[in-house]
Amino acid sequence: MKACFVCEPGGRLDFVFDQTRQAALRARLTLLEPVVSRSNLPDLREELQDVEIIIATWDMTPLSDDELARTFPNLKLVLYAAGSVRYFAEPFLRRGIKVLSAWGAMAIPVAEYTVSAILHANKGFYLAMARYRSQGYQAGKQIATHLCPGTYDTGVGVLGAGMIGRRVIEMLQRHRVLIKVYDPFLPQTEADRLGVTLTSLDDIFASCQTISNHIANNPQTVGMLHYDLFRLMSPTATFINTGRGAQVVEDDLVRAMTEQPDRCALLDVTWPEPCPPNHPFWSLPNVFLTPHIAGYAAREVYRLSDCMIEELDRYLRGEPNLYEVTLPMLQTMA
Repeated sequence: MKACFVCEPGGRLDFVFDQTRQAALRARLTLLEPVVSRSNLPDLREELQDVEIIIATWDMTPLSDDELARTFPNLKLVLYAAGSVRYFAEPFLRRGIKVLSAWGAMAIPVAEYTVSAILHANKGFYLAMARYRSQGYQAGKQIATHLCPGTYDTGVGVLGAGMIGRRVIEMLQRHRVLIKVYDPFLPQTEADRLGVTLTSLDDIFASCQTISNHIANNPQTVGMLHYDLFRLMSPTATFINTGRGAQVVEDDLVRAMTEQPDRCALLDVTWPEPCPPNHPFWSLPNVFLTPHIAGYAAREVYRLSDCMIEELDRYLRGEPNLYEVTLPMLQTMA
């Protein structure tokens, strides 16, 4: 079966698919050389006519319906060794091309990162560390021993119960926490199975010690987290965002963090990204920024390529795939 890699120049293809994993693909497929990109697409058009499988990761070249029809008329499958496919998948799906994404594998490190942050935040870790440095030992210790409750019987709010949100919920079940979820697409029967309370955004922000955002990224969710919600947070609550920065009205979050200096915000994403050097976030001692690192550490990217190789094997054996993306799913995926 004929296949090709698709990636823009300077992309991360070799980072995700090392030589061992590229060799594993060549043992299963006839792989074209060179890597296909926007710049060489016209020159390779004739060779690409009988390609049935595209293999890609971040920096995939988006292709229009017309380009797919002219260049990849026999394409049947896309193996995308990364998370969100929103920026390229729709034309493929409209043409009946199966799109498989490693979003399930990508969810694992994000969930691990998030749950670690929730447990630390419940104990006041971040503020205690900052206060110890700036105000001394007793000021730091006061945060954990008198202000923040810890994890025992503590309310945790999860915004969005997609792949990442559900993994966060499942991992949190190992701890004695009270989990509330906001997700308009989550049926009550599934909430019952997960052991969570479905509720409103207002209730989560008003009642939970820590709130973690995993809402799908689409035009309808831009700016949906605003001052009317942030003002409801308790004086020691923490807001964690490993989802998307555009969902937060950042001026409103700045206001809420300024009004209550014992509140905390852990932001792995901002809008724009990276966070501008003059942004108020940098001067707030209760806002902690990380450079979009929840998704993976260096070796964790191999989970993405391994996931797609496993999906390829299922496809070649004629078995159902585990991580197929459909057009309706694009409305609720991150």
